[in-house]
Amino acid sequence: MPDKHPASEDHRKAAEHHTKAAEHHTKAATAHEAGKHAEGSEHAHHAAGHHAHATEHANAAAKKTVAHSDASTSGGKK
Repeated sequence: MPDKHPASEDHRKAAEHHTKAAEHHTKAATAHEAGKHAEGSEHAHHAAGHHAHATEHANAAAKKTVAHSDASTSGGKK
């Protein structure tokens, strides 16, 4: 069985944050439709935070993928 790719966990965490962001976007939409604008804005703020965390994990995954790819093509030597 091949070794776990070094970026796997970052991809998983990015996906989790995207899911949490989507949940907050849904809650924000529901609150706004009900005229609860302060609550909707709060959920939108939380969604933005999850998007930022997802981006951090995605960027980390990309860096690890490049490093892993470079090591693979150079026989593990840099």
